[in-house]
Amino acid sequence: MKKLVSLFLALMLVLTSTFAMAESVADLVKAGEALTHDELVAKAQAEEGTFVVYGNTSRIVTAGENFAELYGITVEGSNLKDAEIYEKLANESKGNGADMVMIQDGASLRDVAIAQGYLVNFVPASVKANVAEGDQDPLVHQYINKVFIWNNKGENVPNITNVWQLTEEQFKGNIVFKTPDAEQVNMNFLVMLTSEEWSGKLAEAYKNLYGKEIELGEYENAGYKWIAEFLANCVFGNSDTTLAEELSQETAAGKAGLFVLSKLRSSSVYTENLTVGQYEAAKNGTIIEPFSGFMYPMYAMVTANSSRPYTAMLFIEYLMGADGFKPWGKSIGAYSSNTELAPLEGDLGLDAWKASLVMEDPEYILENYEDVYSFVTLHIQ
Repeated sequence: MKKLVSLFLALMLVLTSTFAMAESVADLVKAGEALTHDELVAKAQAEEGTFVVYGNTSRIVTAGENFAELYGITVEGSNLKDAEIYEKLANESKGNGADMVMIQDGASLRDVAIAQGYLVNFVPASVKANVAEGDQDPLVHQYINKVFIWNNKGENVPNITNVWQLTEEQFKGNIVFKTPDAEQVNMNFLVMLTSEEWSGKLAEAYKNLYGKEIELGEYENAGYKWIAEFLANCVFGNSDTTLAEELSQETAAGKAGLFVLSKLRSSSVYTENLTVGQYEAAKNGTIIEPFSGFMYPMYAMVTANSSRPYTAMLFIEYLMGADGFKPWGKSIGAYSSNTELAPLEGDLGLDAWKASLVMEDPEYILENYEDVYSFVTLHIQ
């Protein structure tokens, strides 16, 4: 009995200490939102140990290296998949781990990381006025878009003006798309299409293309019908970079894809062989009906058990500024939530993309995810 009591007391001590540490970081971060840049620098440089950051992009490592050189702080950056980051946040919540994370998938962020108290939101005072209120909690570092792109070589070059064209026989086996059960944002996009808003827009787009009302048959709404018929035409991959490379080959004439626009920055992608659908549509002041792809946020947050919370705050401030955004801003397909930072010359602006793309609604995704996930997995076998 004494051993059990001792174990219980020891466990309570660990839990209490963990809670206190998380509460302490949250308090520091809340107070940190009033600090000036110089005050953050002084407090960050006074902290000891290596600053650890996780991100789902290789460019977070580059940003970390630049930050380390600028402030003389030792940084350890890791490029991990979203699922790995969420797993690490759970496993490391009671011990040492990352001090800050950059992560996507707003539904999981709210349902797992924020709800479980793994992450703390921080909005730097220096950029708050330049970030839309809706992008402040949780803080959006940038928006990323996945758009319809097609190969422009050969005799049968696609001219996609309506997404229902992608469900037609000509595209059978000719659409590349990262498998949605391996890419959460792709699954989130499909979930959004079943909403009243987007299923309604798809039904209208069907009528505009074919001149008749859509017949749903076995499908609950137009969103489900489009998902099933689109996926039936897809060839699935595990890497957007690989999909971009393959689609840009001359041998891929007549094929199309839905993947991250920024992958066109790769030197192994023959961009001259590719047409970005929304760029073409924008020339006529239109969009591909009713959407040209989808867009999702990338968030930057402090971990609740950070051992260098002021450094985490300083790094987030850095990432939200012009110098910190350079690893992303030097190519198309990345759009800072800081309205003072314009997209790369030649790209469309964030407002134009938002008007033509499907945006995430984390609440709708959480409420409907299970049903749509089951439906989607039946159609990607």
